[in-house]
Amino acid sequence: MIRYQITKARTTPDLSTVWDGIPAVKLTNFRLESSEHRPQTECQLQYDDSGIYGLYQVKDRYVRAAVSEFQGRVCTDSCVEFFVMPAGGTGYLGFEFNCAGVMLAHHVLDPRREALGPLAEFRELTAKEVKAVKVFHSLFGRIEPEIPEEMVWRLGFFLPFKLLTGITGAAKPESGTVWRVNFYKCADECSHPHWASWQPVSELNFHLPECFGKIEFA
Repeated sequence: MIRYQITKARTTPDLSTVWDGIPAVKLTNFRLESSEHRPQTECQLQYDDSGIYGLYQVKDRYVRAAVSEFQGRVCTDSCVEFFVMPAGGTGYLGFEFNCAGVMLAHHVLDPRREALGPLAEFRELTAKEVKAVKVFHSLFGRIEPEIPEEMVWRLGFFLPFKLLTGITGAAKPESGTVWRVNFYKCADECSHPHWASWQPVSELNFHLPECFGKIEFA
């Protein structure tokens, strides 16, 4: 299983620009159900004493952002996702963002489901819980109809450890701690749908924690 080492930041990372010298995860595992459009997607991670910083960069086409409400089905738009399972905690947290920065966030305790039905046990995070989450997005507003031309867009996020550990009951990570994660890119209802991940998933379903990879805190 591939392991990504997450860098300890010397200063607070700027979510609006690519980080020089920080290795990137590449999302190259596309499900066979995807169209011929295979956007180049990378994500860099850093952390400090307060939380995890992530920065996606996507070379994309057919870009859409029709969902505008918190906890809306952003996976139907041009979307990136970060699922994280803190060591020693209960379940995992999923954070999904469309290209205009709209977020869906949930805590999943039992991801089993039939077909594409609801997960067996989960809850959506409240607006109060995610108040300290920070999101940078290079695109703004409703994008509908989609933009067919090639473009590069970025989505940055900050997830406070207080949120991640408070909900799951995990301990705050130290140097050498290993957590399980996966990174995703999707666009369920764009004209050229696709489903990509860092670690491959065994079916068209991102809620497969057994397929998560590992990050190690440097």
